[in-house]
Amino acid sequence: MATVNVVGGGPAGLSTALFTAKNGLDTTVFDTDETWMHKAHLFNYPGIGSIDGSAYMETLRDQVDEFGVDRRQGTGVTAVESTADGFTLSTDDGQSTATYVVLATGADRDLAEELGCTLTDEGVVDVDVTMETSVENAYATGAMVRAEEWQAVISAGDGAAAALNILSKEKGEHFHDFDTPADAEELFGSLVDTA
Repeated sequence: MATVNVVGGGPAGLSTALFTAKNGLDTTVFDTDETWMHKAHLFNYPGIGSIDGSAYMETLRDQVDEFGVDRRQGTGVTAVESTADGFTLSTDDGQSTATYVVLATGADRDLAEELGCTLTDEGVVDVDVTMETSVENAYATGAMVRAEEWQAVISAGDGAAAALNILSKEKGEHFHDFDTPADAEELFGSLVDTA
């Protein structure tokens, strides 16, 4: 059983997976690769001068792969159900269970509605500051929680907020993911430029 199942492999979903897997939680991402990023070119993402959206996605996928995320590329999720132990996802290949579910399906709110998440008057998924929905341990991120505010950097931040809340719950205290150059050197050795 995975600890965290993420539905959607755009900036929000992969940001969640990056943080949770990097910090020791078994994480699975189900991704049909329908992200809007394939139609984008980023000039407004902090730290990146200019990058094609598809190239950005490849970089992000490589990053989560480095931390051992079980990335199920091309596997769609057809249903999500709350259980006594967490959540069961029905996929094209069967079922997957996890303690936490993070919905990162862009503006498609069908799974959130199926799960029973409360929607706002604007028709977006209602979340708190940690991106948790009205269903305990179910999170919604990115375009599904915002009316017309669809930016990769916002979505990535939403994914990070969800991940940090999950990590805080798992560790029983406020969790912060802050690395130093020494941490990076230890994790990646000669791949890191510490200058």
